[in-house]
Amino acid sequence: MKLTLTEPKYLKDSISIISELVNDVVIKVQKDKLEIVAMDPATVAMIVFRLLSSAFSEYNVKEEKLISISLENLKQVLKRAKPSDIIILTLDEDKNRLVIQLKGESTRTFNISLIDIKEKEQKIPELKFPLKIELNTMIFDEAVEDMDIVSDSVLLLAEQGKLVIQAESNLSQGHVEIKSGDDSSIKVDNKEKVKAKYSIEYLKKMIKGSKIADKVTIQFNKDYPLKLEYKVIDKMELLFILAPRVENY
Repeated sequence: MKLTLTEPKYLKDSISIISELVNDVVIKVQKDKLEIVAMDPATVAMIVFRLLSSAFSEYNVKEEKLISISLENLKQVLKRAKPSDIIILTLDEDKNRLVIQLKGESTRTFNISLIDIKEKEQKIPELKFPLKIELNTMIFDEAVEDMDIVSDSVLLLAEQGKLVIQAESNLSQGHVEIKSGDDSSIKVDNKEKVKAKYSIEYLKKMIKGSKIADKVTIQFNKDYPLKLEYKVIDKMELLFILAPRVENY
């Protein structure tokens, strides 16, 4: 196995974001992509990350490999990669470790020991939604950050052509309204309003996907998981599934 990546940010930023939700992961290196499917320790959020073979300048994988690794250790090494560096990943199976080379003005080599993860393989749930919203990531980021000063949960309310993001506490209320336009597409299948409530603590970690992609796709339903998707065509996708806050509202 030898993987050469000339755009470090797709791996570096993604691993940094995922590490805020998950400690240890299994990286599945397949013939066409590198994939992580993981659940956070509280089983509130699922993370799906795929870095496609077409994102690499060299992608040499003869058979599927499973790399069980501490994300904290991997993140610390990838943090040392400069934007102009080339990242080369190889596997030293004899010593059970991942070898990471950062090539730029110098060549730096790091070895990370693999770990034993006994968790069962996570299955990605099949979810169906009555709506699909595409926003500029900055618009959604700002709305979540705005509501964070009001409450620890946020209510999403969608109807055809409009998304409302709101929060309230005993003393404060906040309300952001976003309409379909040049930077926003809000499509709802039926004429009824769809609303659901989610944790802002988790959302604040997930919206860091805006470091990687300019657009975010948002899907949700009443008392149903939220799906956030950040995508760079032909390169990568970072997907989050977040359990709802089920309560009277």
